Amino acid sequence: MGTVEIGWLGTGWEREKPSRERELEQRSVKARGWLGVAGGVAGDGERKCREQRVRAESESRERESESREASVLVELACFGFGKCTTLLELDLSYNELKGEIPHGISNFQNLESLSLGYNHLTGKIPESFGQLKHLTTLDLQHNSFSGSIPSSLGNLSYMSSLILCDNKLNGTLPKSLGVLSNLEQLDVKDNFLGGSVDEVFFTKLFKLKYLVMSRTSLFFDVNSHWVPPFQLKYVDMSSCKIGPNFPVWLQTQRSLQVLLMSKSGILGTAPGWFWNWTSKVYSINLSSNHIEGDVSDIVVNSTVLNLRDNHLKGQLPHLSTNVRVLNIANNLFSGPISTFLCHKMNRKNKLKVLDASNNLLSGELSHCWRYWQSLIHLNFGSNRLSGRIPYSMGSLFALKALRLHNNNIFGDIPSSLKKCSNLGLIDIGENHLSVAIPFWIGEMTSLTILRLRSNGLRGRIPLQICQLSSLKVLDLANNSLSGSISKCLNFISAMAMPHTENYETIEYFVDEGHYFESLMLVPKGEELEYEENLIFVSIIDLSSNNLTGSIPTEISVLSELCFLNLSRNHLTGKIPEKIGTMKELESVDLSRNHLSGEIPPSMSNLTFLSYLDLSYNNFSGRIPLSTQLQSFDALSYAGNPELRGAPLELCGAPLKTNCTKEQESDGATPVGKAEDDSETSWFYIGLGAGFAVGFWGVCGCSFLQEDLEAYLFPVC
Repeated sequence: MGTVEIGWLGTGWEREKPSRERELEQRSVKARGWLGVAGGVAGDGERKCREQRVRAESESRERESESREASVLVELACFGFGKCTTLLELDLSYNELKGEIPHGISNFQNLESLSLGYNHLTGKIPESFGQLKHLTTLDLQHNSFSGSIPSSLGNLSYMSSLILCDNKLNGTLPKSLGVLSNLEQLDVKDNFLGGSVDEVFFTKLFKLKYLVMSRTSLFFDVNSHWVPPFQLKYVDMSSCKIGPNFPVWLQTQRSLQVLLMSKSGILGTAPGWFWNWTSKVYSINLSSNHIEGDVSDIVVNSTVLNLRDNHLKGQLPHLSTNVRVLNIANNLFSGPISTFLCHKMNRKNKLKVLDASNNLLSGELSHCWRYWQSLIHLNFGSNRLSGRIPYSMGSLFALKALRLHNNNIFGDIPSSLKKCSNLGLIDIGENHLSVAIPFWIGEMTSLTILRLRSNGLRGRIPLQICQLSSLKVLDLANNSLSGSISKCLNFISAMAMPHTENYETIEYFVDEGHYFESLMLVPKGEELEYEENLIFVSIIDLSSNNLTGSIPTEISVLSELCFLNLSRNHLTGKIPEKIGTMKELESVDLSRNHLSGEIPPSMSNLTFLSYLDLSYNNFSGRIPLSTQLQSFDALSYAGNPELRGAPLELCGAPLKTNCTKEQESDGATPVGKAEDDSETSWFYIGLGAGFAVGFWGVCGCSFLQEDLEAYLFPVC
């Protein structure tokens, strides 16, 4: 279940940041040069002001790029020379500025644009900003400003763009902002703002075009008959309170291009006018609400439409050629999937992302895939689909992710899929593919994620999987696979060495749509869903199969592996001695096998280990002493038989079974044991010395008394 987040590319908005080099070049020019742009005639004070450089002292602290950094705003030399009437624009964004904004900034009386975004500034926004009467743009985004928004900003009658997002501002929106009749852009998202915003606030905001108040606690409290004085182009009210009533005022917005209202508490049936109205909106995100209704006869025309996590029903809607992203996961859509795939109206589609997972769709996958050649992501997981995977799916040459998990699909994996050379994710888990894993899987060189768990797959794990050098997720758990674990797993370089991350399989930027893949994995004994953090996951899960033989020592080379689960097989032999070199391991589950021998001392080196299960094997010897291994409870080691009378048995903390004296002295000192044993040795030395002193203190007196009596009272 992926998530779609929409960005907007237009005036004042960026979908993607410019390259780092371009940012550094721009900010270097701006920080050095703004005070030199004043021209012509000026008084002595102004000339001195111009001659002073904006000191952006710096050696670059970011990556290997050269830049000019300003450490404190107070270093602006102009503050010492009276009022700088010639400075019109000051841009110090994307630097390392720290501290509070000095009150002397009000000296820039003719300043029209002030940009201090993407720094580390703190404190309150100065009330003195209200004295900058000519200010049209104030950009303070991505800092740590706190306190309330100063009401003095309402004095800035020329203000057209006010950007305060991504700070720590609290309180309410000052009513004084509602008199800024020239305001076109208001962005206060990602703050701690609260309270209600009613229609009175917007009465004079005739020119407002961009309204962003998402991820705040603001309540948009307007009546159902409200007609706004503005015509918006972009509105983002995600994760703030709008519902429960549907925002009828949207019907009045004829210029809207982007509508973002996810998690906004809207419930009930969408009004009849709404779906026709959306046909003119470029990008829409109404996900995670409680919107109801039958959309079977709707023709989607928006380039990006995200309606996931609602209560929509009926058959899947029809698509125009404009649609690029359709996310309708987690709804109540039903009916045969072939009706949608083969419908005449959909045959000219140019869809790139289709997520219809977690619905009630049924029937067999059709042979109409020739009409869906633009698809790069397809997710029909968790439905009621049946039948085989059609050979014709191999014609989806642009496909990067195929997800058909948790259905009733049977048969084999068609070899035609190897034609999809861009395919980086295959998830066909939780189906009925009771066949062998095909050898040609090794030809899928772009494959990053292979999830085939819970199918009934038979035969051996093919050696060709070792050719998948980009593989980061290998999940073949809960099948009927047999044979040994291949010794060539060390050839999977993505698990063996640090490498440049390739996010294309997991994260997409499609037009204005930002889409993250998600995946259900069982890394630490329980099923977890990974979404945006999936890019950091590296896992091998071969649990609940019929694998035999030993754990190959070559697996220790996989130093980037985070999770290893080989539980519930028939593995024998020892844990590889060098397992401690797998420094990134967070979870190791080897339970319910027939492994034996001692637990390798090197496991003490696994400092990130937070889950360990070695239960129900035949391990013997002492648990190596380390902070990490002793932090797990006895259940992690339970079910390993005690070899009564034998020289070795499983013993040591945290188990209740104590080691015998013979076992204590047997073998070399494990890693991490020296300090503990040193303390123990001194304890026994002290105990011995105490015993000697006590013994001679009691017995010595007795002997001495007899000697004295013999000396003083000799027997004749």
